[in-house]
Amino acid sequence: ALEDPVTERRAEAVVWVANHGRMDDAQLLLKRLHDESPFVRGYAERGLWLLWSRSGDGDIDRAMARGVEQMEAGQLAEAIATSSDVIRRRPAFAEGWNKRATLYFLLGRYRESLKDCDEVLKRNPNHFGALSGAGQIHLNLGNPQLALEFFRRALTVNPNLDSLRQVIPLLEHHLRDKGRS
Repeated sequence: ALEDPVTERRAEAVVWVANHGRMDDAQLLLKRLHDESPFVRGYAERGLWLLWSRSGDGDIDRAMARGVEQMEAGQLAEAIATSSDVIRRRPAFAEGWNKRATLYFLLGRYRESLKDCDEVLKRNPNHFGALSGAGQIHLNLGNPQLALEFFRRALTVNPNLDSLRQVIPLLEHHLRDKGRS
């Protein structure tokens, strides 16, 4: 159904994989990020986030939900502690590292965030959130060439990241101008 010529059937298949699939099924949704239909592409992106957020362990998933609630409530130190506990208990779970990377980024702790992005990418090299996050960190650290490389990688995985599609040419222009001075 993921290859069905009818857009709605492909979208339904994406939703089914997102709701019932395992991490091994991520490749199926990654392919749909390049679908001809923007509708299917959007479902695939949301579906990947859903798929990546499931650890396979109910206790870990509840801890992750608690960490997200803490983050949304502005309790960043508590959310970091919760994410660190998730990482300690399930180090192979990439999304635990990704949540903590996000929290470190929000606190301006860029080097720690970048280390956690590296851990995410070791476990999930196609994690376009960690790729674009690492690019943003490098931009904040004054490394525009590295930022550009990460942004390009993220866009290769997920061509629907419109913000990167806008930033990349600006960054390329900046680097060309810098090279001339």
